[in-house]
Amino acid sequence: MNYFTYLARCSDNSLYTGYCVDINAREDKHNSGEGAKYTRSRRPVKIVYFEGYDTKTEAMRREFEIKKWSKKQKEAFIYSSNKM
Repeated sequence: MNYFTYLARCSDNSLYTGYCVDINAREDKHNSGEGAKYTRSRRPVKIVYFEGYDTKTEAMRREFEIKKWSKKQKEAFIYSSNKM
């Protein structure tokens, strides 16, 4: 897996969806203030879920799909994924 789609929980309990090549580095980047504009004022950020993909296109496609979900749907998805 070379690319990841992830959900990050912000300090205000909102969820941010993105894609990256390195999960740990991306979380660090968000928390240093160099990540997405959305997360800069909502630090600290913790990645609470991620999926791996072979191509950037697949990861971006999944990111787009998840971004269309409501917060309630994202919360339910995270909850069910972490129960496995």
